Amino acid sequence: MEHDRPAGRGEFDGRTALVTGAGKGIGRAVARALAERGAGVAAVDMATEALKSLEEELGSAGLTAHAADVADSAAVDAVVESVESLRGPVDFLVNVAGVLTTAPVTEFTDSDWERTFAVNAGGVFHTSRAVARRMVARGAGSIVTVASNAGGVPRTGMAAYAASKAAATHFTKCLGLELGRSGVRCNVVSPGSTDTEMQRRLWDGDEPPANVLQGDLLTYRAGIPLGRIADPEDVAEAVLFLLSDKARHITMHDLYVDGGATLRA
Repeated sequence: MEHDRPAGRGEFDGRTALVTGAGKGIGRAVARALAERGAGVAAVDMATEALKSLEEELGSAGLTAHAADVADSAAVDAVVESVESLRGPVDFLVNVAGVLTTAPVTEFTDSDWERTFAVNAGGVFHTSRAVARRMVARGAGSIVTVASNAGGVPRTGMAAYAASKAAATHFTKCLGLELGRSGVRCNVVSPGSTDTEMQRRLWDGDEPPANVLQGDLLTYRAGIPLGRIADPEDVAEAVLFLLSDKARHITMHDLYVDGGATLRA
C-alpha cells in the first residue's frame, strides 16, 4: 500500500511520529517541532479542543489529531493501528502524556494514586508496547519518554508523580535493553520546572515562585543554577535530538533538562 509523505521540509522529512500528550505544553511543542521539520505527526491527547487547535495550526504540515486516553490499552492499540494504516510505519514515538496531583502521602487518595500511575506509567507502557511490536518487525525506530527530574530526586508533596515518572524512566531503559539488537533506540528526557499549564497551576501568580528558582530548605529543594525555568521548546529540542540520527548510538539514556536543578544527583 502506498502512503503519501510530506515532501522536503527538514531532517525528519517523510517520517512519521506519534506524540502523546500533544495538545498542550511539552507535547504540543514536540509535535510542532517535528511537523515544522518535515515529519508527519499523529498527535494524541484527551484534550479535544486543544487537539483541534493544534490540527488547525499544523494540519497543512501533515499533523493529524487522535483523541484517546493512553491509560486505555485498547484505545491506544486502535490509534496506532489507524495511524499506521493511514500514514505508514511509525518511525518515532514520544511519550509525553502525564498528570500531576500534589498532596502529602498521608492525604493522597487511592483514586489519585491509581490515575497517576495509569497515565504516567501505564500510558507509557501501552503506547510503547503497541509501537515497539511494529518497530521490532521492521528493525528500526526511536522512542523517547518525557519523564521528570522528580523521578530521580525526591520531592515533597509529589510522591505519586515522582514514583510514576521513576517507573516510566526505568521501564523505558529496560525496553531499550530488550530492543537494542532489533535496531530500536529508547531514551528518556527528564525536564525540571517548565513553563506549562501544569506547572502554572502550582503558582500563585504569573511568575514562578522564588523558591522554584532559588530553592527552598523547608522542602529540601535546590534552586536552578541557570536562574530560569525551561520553555517547552527547550525540552522539545532535547527530544528531537534523541529521536534523530544524530543520536544513532545513544540508547537507554536519561537526559536531564532542568537548568542544573538536581545538580544531576
